[in-house]
Amino acid sequence: MPVVSSGRIDRLVVVVGGGLAFASLGVALFIVFPETLTDLLGVILALAVAFVGVRLAGNAASSLFPDYDVAEVAVEGPISRDGGGGRLPTTPGATPADDIVEQIDRANDDDNVRGLLLKLNTPGGEVVPSDDIRLAAKRFDGPTIAYATDVCASGGYWIASGCDELWAREGSIVGSIGVIGSRINASDLAEKIGLSYERFAAGEYKDAGTALKEMDDDEREYLQGLIDDYYDTFVERVSDGRDLEPAFVRDTEARIYLGEQAYDMDLVDHLGTRREIEDELADRLDTDEVTVEEFEPQRPLMARVGAGAQQVAYAFGAGVAGLGDGRGFRLRS
Repeated sequence: MPVVSSGRIDRLVVVVGGGLAFASLGVALFIVFPETLTDLLGVILALAVAFVGVRLAGNAASSLFPDYDVAEVAVEGPISRDGGGGRLPTTPGATPADDIVEQIDRANDDDNVRGLLLKLNTPGGEVVPSDDIRLAAKRFDGPTIAYATDVCASGGYWIASGCDELWAREGSIVGSIGVIGSRINASDLAEKIGLSYERFAAGEYKDAGTALKEMDDDEREYLQGLIDDYYDTFVERVSDGRDLEPAFVRDTEARIYLGEQAYDMDLVDHLGTRREIEDELADRLDTDEVTVEEFEPQRPLMARVGAGAQQVAYAFGAGVAGLGDGRGFRLRS
């Protein structure tokens, strides 16, 4: 015999009670008191009011007696601090790390949430914002499962290292454990069109990586040192979070792998579908099934619509190819 939770009974009581209350109000307003209205019009209006009442009561019941026990937070697109758009008009907007952290923290503070699903479809992005999301997932009080849909590369894998497990599909793209810095060297072009670079700076390396001048060996060594330091941190995060040997992580040489190969290499814990992940969470939470609630940024509606329209799936990690924006040296995972 199926067991009905007290929360569902409470919600049902609120919905039925609200519907009956609004139906009674509709009958009183449109049938009993106004003697000039026809019975048919009164019934129609009463049903309309009852319908609105049921909708309102349903929304109230969801707020008062939520039926979810797992929160889902999605990291989709390139990762940046504030989700600023890309360098070209056709480039999609980035994932705002601060919004993702807020969603995870809000789920952690929600008494109804017992587990976290972190949906990853990202080629990576900025280093510190990626680490902020990783830390938010790590401090979540409950089981955390990251799952790769199309792409979990670079900064996405950095984030996954803060979760208990990483799931993927056989065809998911996983890996790219590396850091890249890039610049456009426009010095020859500037010379051809008559532009010259004149330096006003305090500090030897203040303008290192500027596009309009040639980079000398000292500047190149300095910037490569920054990349190496970030890479060491990346390797440390992954080896600690994923329980992998640092030498093994370095041996991947920032390659990307299909999910099946990543699983064979222990870069991924399990291969499976979303339904199988929910079954795993149900076992962990000792319940027959889980109900997942998608947590979204607390932003105005039009802002959410605009961000949603820009979400796309990426076929490669951030290190496979990129365009410079002419602003000098750029660093991303």
